Amino acid sequence: QVQLVESGGGLVQPGGSLRLSCEVSGIEFSRYRAGWHRQSPGQQREMVADILANGGTIYDDSVKGRFTISRDNAKNTLYLQMNDLKPDDTAVYFCRLYWGGSWGKGTLVTVSS
Repeated sequence: QVQLVESGGGLVQPGGSLRLSCEVSGIEFSRYRAGWHRQSPGQQREMVADILANGGTIYDDSVKGRFTISRDNAKNTLYLQMNDLKPDDTAVYFCRLYWGGSWGKGTLVTVSS
């Protein structure tokens, strides 16, 4: 059974940083594209960043230059380093594996003074 478990969310002031982690189990993580999506209240879930199996990355324009996605295949873990956070980044952040519609349950990020 494939499981994705996010951690690292919390409350941060504007301009601050957070690092999200997603531990993946039950599958050979290194073989698959993975990514982070987010959903704000009343909004649709949107892609934030993806990382391909070969390490290539894709970012939404709203986070380019501020967020960095990475993966450690030896640890079966996906990361999202978020810098210069803004109130508009407030959302539940979900980890996604591009296999069988696999999603984590999400971790809340709140950016507020």
